[in-house]
Amino acid sequence: MQQRPRPTSFGGNNRGRNPNFRREQQQEHRTNRMIRVPEVRLVGENIEVGVYKTEDALRMAEEQGLDLVEISPNAVPPVCRIIDYNKFLYEKKKKEKEMKAKAHKSEVKEIRFTPNTDDHDFDFKAKHAESFLKDGNKVKTYVQFKGRAIMFKERGELILLKFAERLAEVGGLESMPTMEGKRMIAIFAPKAAKKKEKEPKEPREPREPREPREPKEVKEQPSAPAAESKPEEDKA
Repeated sequence: MQQRPRPTSFGGNNRGRNPNFRREQQQEHRTNRMIRVPEVRLVGENIEVGVYKTEDALRMAEEQGLDLVEISPNAVPPVCRIIDYNKFLYEKKKKEKEMKAKAHKSEVKEIRFTPNTDDHDFDFKAKHAESFLKDGNKVKTYVQFKGRAIMFKERGELILLKFAERLAEVGGLESMPTMEGKRMIAIFAPKAAKKKEKEPKEPREPREPREPREPKEVKEQPSAPAAESKPEEDKA
C-alpha cells in the first residue's frame, strides 16, 4: 500500500505552497487525498460498481488497506479503482519491459561480392541472406569492383539479379541494382509472412429427408341455424 503524505505545517519557506504539488506532478495517477472531486465512480473487483462520495470511497480503500486510484480523470464523474498502487505500477512496468523486449528492431546486414565470386561462395552468402531476411532484417548486397574490374559491370549486375532470384521466396528487391562509386548495390527487404491458409472444411453428411407430416384434421364448426322467416299475415 502506498504511504500517504503526512500533514505538514505551512510555516517558514513552505508558506502558501501545497506540499503535495511536486508529488502530484511526478505521479502518473492521482491517488487517495490527491483526488479532490466530490464524487467518483468505482469499478473493479470486490466492490459494488457505482457512484460514491469521494470520502466514502477513501474510507473503503483504507478499510481494505489499499489505495484509491484515479484511472480515468476526464470521465464525469472520474473513474477510480481500489488497488495497491505500488503493485499496479510494478506490473505495468513489467509488461512494458516485456513488450519492449519482444519488439524486434530491424537492421541492415551487408553482403559483399566480387565480379569473380564462385558458386560455392555464392551459395554460402545466399544462405546467410535468407536467414537475415527471415529474421525481419534488410540485406544490402554489393559487388565491389577493383582496378580494371570496373569494366565488367554487366557481370556484377548478373550476380545481383541471380541473387534476387535465389531470395525470391523470402525477400524482394527494393530497386534495381545501381552504381555508387566502385560498388554496384542492391537492397533486399523481407517479405511479409503469409497467412496460413484455412484448412478446407469437411463436407457435411447429407441429412435424411424428413417424413412428411400428416395434415391435421380441421373440425367443421356447426353453422348457425338460419333465422326462421315469419309467415306473412293474410291481407284482409
